[in-house]
Amino acid sequence: MIRTYKPEDLPIIMDIGNRAWREIYKMFRETYGDELFDLLIPDESTAKGKQIRAHCERHPEWVFVCEEEGCVVGFVTFTLDPNKKLGTIGNNARDPECDLKGIGQQMYRAALDYFRKHDMLYAKVQTGLDYAHAPARRAYERVGFNVHHEDVDYYMKL
Repeated sequence: MIRTYKPEDLPIIMDIGNRAWREIYKMFRETYGDELFDLLIPDESTAKGKQIRAHCERHPEWVFVCEEEGCVVGFVTFTLDPNKKLGTIGNNARDPECDLKGIGQQMYRAALDYFRKHDMLYAKVQTGLDYAHAPARRAYERVGFNVHHEDVDYYMKL
């Protein structure tokens, strides 16, 4: 069941986000090395949760949660830009300990329906091209995201 966010969901979705990003942060640390990673992500155990909290405090109306049998098992944050007619999916995750399939797709479809109801013409989501983001890419493609632009970030030690 997809439903609107309630303030009591915040600690749960922050925890889901922090746990769900462990593999992604592990990949970033392997890619960037410890020094650069620590500059970019000062506290990997809480960084994603802090981003989620900031979004929920600014726009609680732009957060959906997925609930199964009374337990929150996922969330999706999003924004709307009425001038560009663009809805953007932001931080989102399925509880890594939940083995239910299709949660991401359900959440994305709910966000896309919301975008349509609010007269958005396009939807956007950004993700990585690395192995840690492969499950997210598959879920985005399954709900219909089909136009993409690839870019790359470069870093160098000075």
